[in-house]
Amino acid sequence: MPSPAIHIAPAPHLFGGALTTQRMMFDVLLALVPVLVAALWQFRLYAVIQLAICMVSAVAAEALFTAMRKKPILVRDGSALVTGAILAFSLPAKAPWYAGAVGSFVAIGIGKVIFGGVGQNIFNPAMLGRAFAMIAFPAALGASAYVVPDSPIDGLTHATPLTALKMLGQSTGLLPLFLGATNGSIGETSALACLLGGAYLCLRRTASWEIPAGVIAATAVIGLLVQWFSPVAGWTVLHELCGGALLFGAFFIATDPVSSPLAPRGKFVFGLGVGALVMLIRKLSGYPEGVMFSVLIMNALVPLINRATIPTPVGGPVPAKKAA
Repeated sequence: MPSPAIHIAPAPHLFGGALTTQRMMFDVLLALVPVLVAALWQFRLYAVIQLAICMVSAVAAEALFTAMRKKPILVRDGSALVTGAILAFSLPAKAPWYAGAVGSFVAIGIGKVIFGGVGQNIFNPAMLGRAFAMIAFPAALGASAYVVPDSPIDGLTHATPLTALKMLGQSTGLLPLFLGATNGSIGETSALACLLGGAYLCLRRTASWEIPAGVIAATAVIGLLVQWFSPVAGWTVLHELCGGALLFGAFFIATDPVSSPLAPRGKFVFGLGVGALVMLIRKLSGYPEGVMFSVLIMNALVPLINRATIPTPVGGPVPAKKAA
């Protein structure tokens, strides 16, 4: 008799022929198409350059670091391409090439490979690379880096909506925020594009809907409270939802299945935490945006969330043993 095939691996133990890493990564890349279209419309060739730099660097880093560890090079699973794409979409259009390249190498090397590879990282790799690049190159990725006064592209000549609100007290119209006719990171300008791509991910169950629902719910509640107690002319809770990287982060960053909780209730709590932290950073700190920091902070809390939201087993909780 042939011996049984026994697979030894850490939980969760989920097997499905159709649910593969490659299929999930392809879904994410396909969902990013509307975001790419909006980026090309607003930033033209700059969007292509950032994507090429980050995606090529991420694939090169994956091949290099896995070869150094003498492990099989699994570039074909698409995870490095997705990491590079998410990082690129979180950068300014005119970010220097070395910011994307260094961020990609950090995202793959420190964000993923050092923990053991795909499926074992505790932080979102793209946001870890983005945070490192922001600290290493503050002048190239700060608020002033988004504005290019002499640019032929009109969107680059104005401050981002959240920076204009915080620093200048100027409000941006809701329609430009929704369609993407504003400045910002190349993947965050169009709320419509993020909603279209995010809906595809949720319908395909590549992303868990509980996470973006939690992010949007927390942002909406806190935004309504801010609008009630400290109103700003021309800025409403809908502007909070459509402005900045909130929707892009809710659907494409926070939903990373590796660095987010396992149970549906835990995912919703995770989303609530991300949305609440985004609003706190926006309103109480010197940063106009807080998606990157919020996701990384909540990534660190995932083990606690998993422990606190353990689902009840089928048939009810296990009875406690009585002392003899």
